Amino acid sequence: MALAKITQVSGRGVYVPGNDIDTDRIIPARFMKCVSFDGLGEFLFYDVRKNADGTDKAHPLNDPRFKGASILVSGLNFGCGSSREHAPQALQKYGFKAVIAENFAEIFFGNCTTLGIPCVSASREDIQKLVAAIEKNPQGEVVIDIAGQQVRFGGQTIPAQIRDTARDALVNGRWDAIGELLEGVPAVKETASRLPYVAA
Repeated sequence: MALAKITQVSGRGVYVPGNDIDTDRIIPARFMKCVSFDGLGEFLFYDVRKNADGTDKAHPLNDPRFKGASILVSGLNFGCGSSREHAPQALQKYGFKAVIAENFAEIFFGNCTTLGIPCVSASREDIQKLVAAIEKNPQGEVVIDIAGQQVRFGGQTIPAQIRDTARDALVNGRWDAIGELLEGVPAVKETASRLPYVAA
């Protein structure tokens, strides 16, 4: 099955400040006992969003101004820590379609890419321009041009980088490695049929 070609992502942004936001903060380990990833979105950033009694803390995702935002903006080394796939799954199930940060932990970046969630990097100065625009107009549209490697918002444009391999996979609809493998099964079988040590 052909995957969607993700050349651009648009939506409203929300800024979750901080550096070194790790996967345990994104989705606490106790919520990883699920059989499927469905429902993980409600536990996104749970320990920094909720009090012990389940009431809301002051957090950007609890701010009504940013309800429905689909582009998360943050700082350095986003997604560090353990390699749990539950972190990008929780982001996706919550409704996020892309992440903009100064840079990303390697495994988190890869896990996001295989879910079709672009992770684009921008300088601290440019991210602060974006944050200022989001704070000024929470309803404003943020557009990530993946092919063109730029982010547009409020009449401004900033450069944004994404690794070549990830950009190529996203814009060509080849971001799901398992899907790619399954698509190649007929070719694998055909090749195997011509190899005597396999066909025997």
